[in-house]
Amino acid sequence: MQRAVVLSRAENAADWQLSHLTDMSQIRKVARDTRDTRGWQQATFYVALTMLADRSRKRRYRDAVIDLGRSTGWRLGDRPFHADDHLVGSSYIWAARNGGGRAALAGVVAGLDHVVRHPSPAGLAMSDNPADPDPDDRWSWADALFMAPPTYFELTRATGDPRYARFADGEFKATTIFLLDPAESLYFRDSRFLELRNSAGEKIFWARGNGWVLAGVARILQALPARDSRRPYYENLVRSMASRLKQLQRPDGFWSPSLLADAGVSPPESSGTGFIVYGIAYGVKAGLLSRKDFEPVIRSGWSALSGAMSRDGKVGWVQQVGDRPDNVLSTDTQFYGSAAFIMAACAVSDLDWR
Repeated sequence: MQRAVVLSRAENAADWQLSHLTDMSQIRKVARDTRDTRGWQQATFYVALTMLADRSRKRRYRDAVIDLGRSTGWRLGDRPFHADDHLVGSSYIWAARNGGGRAALAGVVAGLDHVVRHPSPAGLAMSDNPADPDPDDRWSWADALFMAPPTYFELTRATGDPRYARFADGEFKATTIFLLDPAESLYFRDSRFLELRNSAGEKIFWARGNGWVLAGVARILQALPARDSRRPYYENLVRSMASRLKQLQRPDGFWSPSLLADAGVSPPESSGTGFIVYGIAYGVKAGLLSRKDFEPVIRSGWSALSGAMSRDGKVGWVQQVGDRPDNVLSTDTQFYGSAAFIMAACAVSDLDWR
């Protein structure tokens, strides 16, 4: 797990995905916004590229992020309140200090200002009633805690304006009160799953959903100042989630799509695994988690991820777009699967273990 070796694998994954930005033939389930360069699927990949660009000597990763912003006019997605359409702003904030200039911040500031000034009146429970405010205008699903809050915290760091972080902190905590199962230290995906049980009578905790949350918390902590009074809340989330996820890791190093499922009858899944490895490796590097306790988890998870990548850099075993555990094929790939691999590699490389 030498730094150079791990980063070379991240570069392989990034190069493969960069060469397949418009080739959708590799993706089994092309969703509505898979082709959208401002949508969450591609935005997750570009956020991962910012991490790799910070660590790699190869300029093409930085250039790809800058090129994205210039091609989109540094605009967020079209839905003003939707968390998925705020994620791309994180790459713009990075670009602003890496060659994009202040122009890269203009769209993010305008978009998040609108949300902070006009917060949605929606509740957090999913609703089919068209008369109700849209719950998607709040962070009402677990994935949203990766998509939006870090962008808000990063914008406060970039501008010095405390409103964005203050808003994100309040909304993050509201979602956590609603979706976190305190007995399991895991998040339900959204309100539909609070009472739902599988055929074995077990609660349903989605690996990628919880990976989104853990990775999102790690990103928030990297945007918060060392003495910020909000840090302990997020640090404790890393500790509690990592401890529970450690117990649920499969013998092969992966986490199953449904975290409580029997590994003997469940496929491996690399996107949830990648985000979880990223969060846990960050926790060890930051001194939040014991190296002795979590090094085996990280090593096993990284070994599994490495085995999911083909020689040409394609990351397989990626569950396709969805909102719950589902079937996975070894050939399945996606933008966010490459991203999870790259993020995990970056965090593992920071540990530079022999």
